[in-house]
Amino acid sequence: MMELFKANITELDDVFIRGVFSLVTLFLVAKVIGKKQVSQMSLFDYVIGISIGNFAAEMTVDINIPFLNGIVAVIIFGVFAQIINYITMKSIYLRRFFMGTPTILIDNGKILEKGLKKVKMDINDLLEECRNAGFFDMSQIESAVMEVNGKLSILPKSEYRPLTPNDMNIKVEEEYIKSPVIIDGKIMINNLKNMKKTESWLKKNLKSLGYKNIENLLLVTIDNSNNVDVYTKNNVNVPEILE
Repeated sequence: MMELFKANITELDDVFIRGVFSLVTLFLVAKVIGKKQVSQMSLFDYVIGISIGNFAAEMTVDINIPFLNGIVAVIIFGVFAQIINYITMKSIYLRRFFMGTPTILIDNGKILEKGLKKVKMDINDLLEECRNAGFFDMSQIESAVMEVNGKLSILPKSEYRPLTPNDMNIKVEEEYIKSPVIIDGKIMINNLKNMKKTESWLKKNLKSLGYKNIENLLLVTIDNSNNVDVYTKNNVNVPEILE
């Protein structure tokens, strides 16, 4: 049993150094490729990601593989992925080839068997995806489309869609994106500049609201209408969820 934990110190040092450089390389390549999450990846993106991860793992733990070979392999796949991303933005035909196209699974309330076969799904899979989207009654669905990233987009029938202010002819005030200008007692200078505000303006408004000590503020946000929302630090215990 103890033999399993025996290791050469030199080899461990080598693995540690390889691991650090592998992580740095993966981080840089990931920054170049983009910020897509797993749920947003196409099949091509997924294959590239798996391949790069495999290369990084092998060049970290397998000291018999020249480290430079692994680095070059990761960079090649990263550059290739970037090239494909660029050309698929320029050509709709190449985009369809590499990324695929959405597939209609439900149309006019009817389940399309050919669509299910195309995306390798059965009825149980479709029912599960619909339930995950909040639809337990299939008769409420007008259309459903399987996107290229594997996510199911559903259009409910008109009588089951949520009411909107437009449906009721109600005018609502325009909403603006709120930017955090104080986080954990620290002023976010760049966010203030983006909102075309100054520190003195912020402190003056906070003082008028009764907040003199910025260090006691957990979060402060503002919008283009100069609305200020303040969340103070507190030591309130987190309530337990009863089971």
